Amino acid sequence: MESNIDSITCSGDRPTVMVTNDDGIDAPGLRALVRVLVSSNRLKVLVCAPDSEKSAVSHCITWRNSVSAKPVEISGATAFAVSGTPADCTSLGISKVLFPSVPDLVISGINMGSNCSYHIVYSGTVAGAREALFNGVPSVSLSYDWTGGRSNVDDFTLAAEACLPIIIAILSGIKRKTYPQNCFLNIDVPTNVRDHKGYRLTRQGKSIVKMGWRQVGSDAQGAKMLSTMTMESNSSSYNEPDALSTPNNHLLFKREVTGLQVEDGDTDYCSLQDGYITVTPLGALSHAEVDSQAYFKEWLPGVVERLSSAAL
Repeated sequence: MESNIDSITCSGDRPTVMVTNDDGIDAPGLRALVRVLVSSNRLKVLVCAPDSEKSAVSHCITWRNSVSAKPVEISGATAFAVSGTPADCTSLGISKVLFPSVPDLVISGINMGSNCSYHIVYSGTVAGAREALFNGVPSVSLSYDWTGGRSNVDDFTLAAEACLPIIIAILSGIKRKTYPQNCFLNIDVPTNVRDHKGYRLTRQGKSIVKMGWRQVGSDAQGAKMLSTMTMESNSSSYNEPDALSTPNNHLLFKREVTGLQVEDGDTDYCSLQDGYITVTPLGALSHAEVDSQAYFKEWLPGVVERLSSAAL
């Protein structure tokens, strides 16, 4: 029996994948992913990614202003750096305005830092994949659980290689017209990617890094918040190249990590920490829990009844 990889290789036309991210077009995660995709010799690779870091912008889009797209040299790929958000990049890249055709698959990543549980809401990486879903294009978001002091840039290549079989399998399903169209996949790769325990299908959990605020005297004061939602540990202050200049009568506040709230069980975060590559199907809708729906089903008629009584 031929493998998914063989079936893709033997097809007449190579599938087209488009890569975006939220760390920016020069980020090592995106560059490693593109190198692995190109070196597979099975895919046509496009890149449409932000021209600078856009971490934690969620599904923000550029509404009033135009965005620019600058050609960038990336070996084996056709690439553009865009002055917009990850969602902008996906939308532009699949519009047939920048590229002549719609890609078969949008891949967003590889993000520097995991995107699990509640952090999925903040993630520009996940939004890059979600935007494709909105427009009927299959997609997947990829993140690597970068840990300071343990991770290095070579781990992005290992993460990309570990995800390649999933990418090829998705493309095979798309080719056979069996791949679902009402969801996308969010994949997280563990810190110790070299010795990962395999793939595990998981569900989105409720774990979250708790953050607070601290008043500062200047924008350069305090530890830097990294894109991994952790604080830079090797210095108590840093020089931000685009630090804000604020009037003397303004108060300045900075986010800081205050703790971690973990939900136990077969969730994405717990499985990732256990060493698995987590594969989590996600949708576009934000449904409330069943018990909340039941509560408001009884609650809303009471509100209407009280309004009617007050009007008499």
